[in-house]
Amino acid sequence: MEALREAWHLFQGGRYFEAHEVLEEAWRKAKGEKRRFFQGLILLAAALHQAQTGRGGLRNLRKAEGKLLGLPSPYLGLDWRPLLEEARRRLGA
Repeated sequence: MEALREAWHLFQGGRYFEAHEVLEEAWRKAKGEKRRFFQGLILLAAALHQAQTGRGGLRNLRKAEGKLLGLPSPYLGLDWRPLLEEARRRLGA
């Protein structure tokens, strides 16, 4: 899935806001578990963006965990667990 690959590269480059934007389009089109997955990644991107700009992010991190935990990693070819661990580390969670 192209949106996921693009978002992954943006995450890797610390461009969390842009990753959020790319994932939002895929989220709108998705259904069921896939929609939950994309929403979790969007919340994770928001948490990391907030942490990057010094505006917290813990609330979005917790919401992301609620969406992502219970899904396999990798999911749709994306190993999302390292992203979650990085967010936890950055936010001191």
